[in-house]
Amino acid sequence: MKSPLLTLPGAVPAEGVDEGVAAHYGDLFREQRALADGTGFVDLSHRGVVAVTGEDRLAWLHLLLTQHVSDLPAGRATEALILSANGHIEHALYLVDDGATVWAHVEPGTQEALIAYLESMKFFYKVEVADRTDDIAIVHLPAGSIAEVPEGVVVRETPHGRDLFLPRADLEAYAAQTGPPAGILAYEALRVEQHRPRLGFETDHRTIPHELGWIGSAVHLQKGCYRGQETVARVQNLGKPPRRLVFLHLDGSEVHLPVAGTELRLVDDGPDGRKVGFITTSARHHELGPVALALVKRNVAVDAPLVAGDTAAAQEVVVEP
Repeated sequence: MKSPLLTLPGAVPAEGVDEGVAAHYGDLFREQRALADGTGFVDLSHRGVVAVTGEDRLAWLHLLLTQHVSDLPAGRATEALILSANGHIEHALYLVDDGATVWAHVEPGTQEALIAYLESMKFFYKVEVADRTDDIAIVHLPAGSIAEVPEGVVVRETPHGRDLFLPRADLEAYAAQTGPPAGILAYEALRVEQHRPRLGFETDHRTIPHELGWIGSAVHLQKGCYRGQETVARVQNLGKPPRRLVFLHLDGSEVHLPVAGTELRLVDDGPDGRKVGFITTSARHHELGPVALALVKRNVAVDAPLVAGDTAAAQEVVVEP
């Protein structure tokens, strides 16, 4: 879905999964600094929006999600995953209940598969699931923002900012009064700095929650009754995940960032050494310079210098080995 905000001055369209919104509006670092200072907004109107209504909505979702939501208070934000039977991550949901409806935003284009799964699990529960992507747009206000929220708009408030479930028809008017806009590249650079994983970026077909630090924030260890729980419990109690998320400081002298999928090797092993991981997201940060998130094998020493393609990389621990 193409955002009307792509007509704003300087807007450069994003590509790939974020197609439909602006990558930036002409000044990536200025946009990052604005978000870091708590000003402006990010157009995330390409994200999928799913609404669940009905008196059983929380009890029903509690059985399907990795998060404890049966007693979720109205207005409290949370996040949750849906796993495969083998414990691999299939969906990531960013949730809030407004007292009558559970609202979730999800990765662009994933809402149809998510809704198909939810519909298949309704059974006798009094719930209704709806795709609201066509009429609701997600707008992100950064932490510290004092921008006004229109009356009646559902808000999902987190330490990283507020996600507004804004009527899509109001998007242009709200942008005009809330600016300046920041593109998805600025938002992503701050996400990388904050070590926050993203479905489809930090995940592949075999990712389990422990590898990304999603235990606790998106996976509640004191509840059961969800698909994939056995894998979560087994790894938590008896073992360690095969990979771990790391934050990388990249050599700033390189002109080009290593792209997602770039293989990581130990510096000591030389250019023909074995692969020990790969870049998942890279970004240029307004203060830290070139940075990245990556998945590496669990047994890679936390202080081992790495190389991403031809770019030197130094680790910061996100998930303990």
